[in-house]
Amino acid sequence: MKNKVLSAFNKSASKLSKNGFVQAAVIVLILISCIISTAAFSTNCKEVRDNVLRLHILANSDSEEDQALKLKIRDKLLTEGADIFAGAEDADSAAEKIAAAAERLETLAEDTAREMGYNYDVKVELTEEYFDTRSYEDKTLPAGKYRAVKVIIGSGEGKNWWCVMFPPLCLPAAEEHDDKDVKIDAILTSGGARLIEKNPKFEVRFKIVEIYEKIKSYFND
Repeated sequence: MKNKVLSAFNKSASKLSKNGFVQAAVIVLILISCIISTAAFSTNCKEVRDNVLRLHILANSDSEEDQALKLKIRDKLLTEGADIFAGAEDADSAAEKIAAAAERLETLAEDTAREMGYNYDVKVELTEEYFDTRSYEDKTLPAGKYRAVKVIIGSGEGKNWWCVMFPPLCLPAAEEHDDKDVKIDAILTSGGARLIEKNPKFEVRFKIVEIYEKIKSYFND
């Protein structure tokens, strides 16, 4: 009788041990899958950041007049940017062109301000800045540091305006390019192109990336 009890106990323990091993193996496989998926998502996010050029405009103040001027200068710069970027095949060449044309853009912005009765100085510089996750029409760009054309109007203490200068995803420049989707697809891999298409299943991962990038930016700065 004692032997039967011990045998039954050993079988039960063996079964539990096997079940525990299977459960542990499943958990490990799930974790590995999550890590691989997150790594791939992170790689695609970096690709997007490396291949677009953002635009960041700071108004002189939050007054209605200064905000209207900001938008007027925005339209002028986006239209001018479309000409400056002619022949640019990627963000690197676009950045080189915009850096060479910074003084030209400053003059254009200041002339626009003067036409509207303001004597503001305008500074245009190519820099690197942190951006939160943002959507533009049907495109979503992940959070992180991007190369950006930064435009400071006057004191630059007013509300900001952000968008994508290259490839042209912002109005009014984007309206002049019916093939804007082709342009951005041409500079991204299939993974990067899929990532920026609005997709609910990416929302949680975008938020995780945003939190991580925000913390990283805080400590790096």
